[in-house]
Amino acid sequence: MSDQPFELDGISNPAPEGDSPPPAVAPVAVDRAFGQDNRARLLEEYFAPYGTVEPGNAWKHTYRLLLWLDRTTGLAHCYESDKSQAGRPWYARSLAFHDWVSASLDVDPRDLGEHIDVLFRRASADLAAAAANRRARLAESARKQRSIYLGRGMPEPGEDPELEEIVTAVLDPYLVTPPPAEVMRNLTERIQAHVGQENKRKNLVGEGFEDAIAALLRRVTGVPDVHDIYVRPSLHDLPGFRPPRAGSKKRQVDLALVHRVSGYRTLVSCKWSVRSDREEQFASDFSDYAELEDAGKDFSYVLVTNEFDPARLAAACDMRRQNAPLFTDVVHVNPQGVLAAYSDRGSNAKTEGGQARASRRISEKRVQALGSWLGSLATA
Repeated sequence: MSDQPFELDGISNPAPEGDSPPPAVAPVAVDRAFGQDNRARLLEEYFAPYGTVEPGNAWKHTYRLLLWLDRTTGLAHCYESDKSQAGRPWYARSLAFHDWVSASLDVDPRDLGEHIDVLFRRASADLAAAAANRRARLAESARKQRSIYLGRGMPEPGEDPELEEIVTAVLDPYLVTPPPAEVMRNLTERIQAHVGQENKRKNLVGEGFEDAIAALLRRVTGVPDVHDIYVRPSLHDLPGFRPPRAGSKKRQVDLALVHRVSGYRTLVSCKWSVRSDREEQFASDFSDYAELEDAGKDFSYVLVTNEFDPARLAAACDMRRQNAPLFTDVVHVNPQGVLAAYSDRGSNAKTEGGQARASRRISEKRVQALGSWLGSLATA
């Protein structure tokens, strides 16, 4: 790990320990705040204070970057929101996971949100800064556009009468005077932006997860020394794979590693969660990869995931291709978090069923921890 100090807004700070949270940074106005280039910048900014990454701390970085709070429960998101509402079985499991991850990151459960979701929160801040710049730049033009309608009572930008009514109805008993119209417009605009940004999360935990894992691969001592690391490459750009036939769809891989000495190839499917339709896609993707393999040599197919659904996690472990497992390795960000969720305050999982199957796969090491997998790559 680098011990050099780093600069933040003109202030010199000591470099953090490998498992310490990063410092806050000022937002940068970027129009494509959730795009690939800005994600790369944010990841460089995040990892800059740490230098190299210890494999055992990789899960902490992953959760700090990408884990988020479900806004309907206030708990760390580990399962579908509609099935994790208070009173339903996954609410108890979400409570157990939230308690575990808070303790593991050494933060108060009420403060967890301040220590995670870094990539989304920083991208959102960049987007908000860009929007503010854009509004200021267009203000005079907007004034001229509206000037010909003076006196017509045209709605103001940002007005949302229904939302304003909801807010004032709730707060009215606590207000001495009604808020000015300009204040209400500003509030509704901020609420709308807040809700709108949440819709961008799906893309962030898609390619953002791939980017975060790639960033870790580049920073774990030994891995970049012995492997070439590819992010979202076309399959035929990797050694030993031929292009598809003319007119056929090009095949892309989430991540790939190629050993610099042996040339051994590892194709990585990086999926934060495993939807039911993806289970079929995994087999289809592997079939395409095998068909386009042109060197007559073996390659590994690895799943890296944060899936908590026991049936889906166990199914990923048990999927087969002919007489071998489909996935060479099934890697979870941290299987101990899964077991914490299943424990539900210490109660044992049923001896049969999805939880029992998934728990067995974890105890059998069929589900690897991210840190273990990264460590094995460093010594390969």
